[in-house]
Amino acid sequence: MSSIRERMEDEQLRALLPRLRRFALSLMREPCSADELVQMSLECALSRLASRDGSASFRSWLFAILYRQFLDLQRGGARWRRLLGMLHPQADTQRGTGARIAGASLAFARLSMENRAILLMVTVEGFSYEEAALVLAIPADSVLQRLVRARQVYRQLSEGARVSAPLRRVK
Repeated sequence: MSSIRERMEDEQLRALLPRLRRFALSLMREPCSADELVQMSLECALSRLASRDGSASFRSWLFAILYRQFLDLQRGGARWRRLLGMLHPQADTQRGTGARIAGASLAFARLSMENRAILLMVTVEGFSYEEAALVLAIPADSVLQRLVRARQVYRQLSEGARVSAPLRRVK
């Protein structure tokens, strides 16, 4: 019985690899880094496969792992950039992608990480609002609001308008 389940999960995993890579590439903006992110996520998923409870779909579970791995890398990268900034204040630690990307790709690249993730999850990957909420660890009722905002910002960026970061309410 478990061999049938393992075979089904293996087939699902193979079918999801291109989608996972596409999502990772949109988040990382660099093919090598995206491949590393997918590999790290798959290692994590395979090590936790036996303990998976099955409450979420296999696809949602894999995308959630990939997204969490990405967030962990971003946090580590921010610490590394701060450290480099202290050691070499004149060093430019950020790489711009504007020179390589044109048109709509530039607008998409200028979106915040949260906006890119929600747009890709719902519009490209076809996740339901509930699945996207599960993957992104946000309330289900705020997915639609964030999606509308992400589309609005993307449209403004595509038209060449300058978009300022929204103010956040701090309690």
